[in-house]
Amino acid sequence: MQLATPDVVMMDINMPGISGIEAVQVIKENFPHVRILMQTVFEENDKIFAAICAGASGYMLKKTAPQKMIESIRETWIGGAPMTPSVAVKVLQMFRSQSNNEKNEFIDLSVREKEILALLVKGKSYKAVASGCFISIDTVSTHVRHIYEKLHVHSKSEAVAKAIIQKLI
Repeated sequence: MQLATPDVVMMDINMPGISGIEAVQVIKENFPHVRILMQTVFEENDKIFAAICAGASGYMLKKTAPQKMIESIRETWIGGAPMTPSVAVKVLQMFRSQSNNEKNEFIDLSVREKEILALLVKGKSYKAVASGCFISIDTVSTHVRHIYEKLHVHSKSEAVAKAIIQKLI
């Protein structure tokens, strides 16, 4: 029996068992030609950035009108990168803020800090990081605070953006 592979997959972030961001990575690793359009309620910078970095082709909010969603699927299929306007603004702001930072600064993260940062980039919650690393949520918070200090950032989305742009993980 031969399995059909889709051209476009619509993916939510909040799913049981595996996050949509992790699912994007799995799909892209196994079917690199498949385009993935995120359709979700999440507008947080870290989730947007993590989904795009994982391989999502576009990012649309669920409140998008049905006709616009159909256009977005078609746009994704032909190689475009559709985004809800408010998401596109956030993406531009993230890139602008990161391009203003020094790109060649030396950042000395410990092995554990790099591991935790990599999990944050994948969209993991503090609870999931704690479980995956076999540490407490308080320990995760301590590591994240040290990561913020070393990266000179103030939020998870800034840390994720800087980690990706500077290839820290």
